[in-house]
Amino acid sequence: MVSNKKLLIFTAPSGAGKTTIVRHLLSHFDELAFSISVTTRSRRHYEQEGVDYYFRSEEEFKKLQAEDAFVESEEVYKGLFYGTLRSEVERLWSLGKSIIFDIDVKGARNLKHQFPEEALTVFIRPPSAEVLFERLRKRQTEDNESLQKRIDKAVEELSFEKEFDLVLVNDKLEVALQEAEQIVTGFINQ
Repeated sequence: MVSNKKLLIFTAPSGAGKTTIVRHLLSHFDELAFSISVTTRSRRHYEQEGVDYYFRSEEEFKKLQAEDAFVESEEVYKGLFYGTLRSEVERLWSLGKSIIFDIDVKGARNLKHQFPEEALTVFIRPPSAEVLFERLRKRQTEDNESLQKRIDKAVEELSFEKEFDLVLVNDKLEVALQEAEQIVTGFINQ
């Protein structure tokens, strides 16, 4: 019997491939549902409200924090807030889904702390820091200052690898996707 009270938390520094892996898993497992985070950052041209994120002003975000609406929230970059709504977790569990997260390292740690029995944390590691930095540069989604902030944060986040339940190395994407499928199958069927 598959429990619907499970959280699969995929975390990594920006550019390690967590979004690609999570999207792949969502397309292969009907029992998974994506937890949509709230953010104060600007929407990128390819992102959709209520699909990729719930985009809110800093004032709206802080109001939600004051109302205890989040199971976890934090200022990931100066002036940029992210959080997981309690109502989002409850909504997806009420649908009988296991919830999959694509979340930063600190948010993943906070979720694991909130749900120690229900959560499996998977740290996605690039083959090297240099490969990660090159992936971030090739994205061309940031100006130089923003890119440097992401690189600095990635260096810090790589040091947290040992705090997570599993480490998945994303060197060859096809191999990483297969390994991620095996992780999900093992976890949701236990």
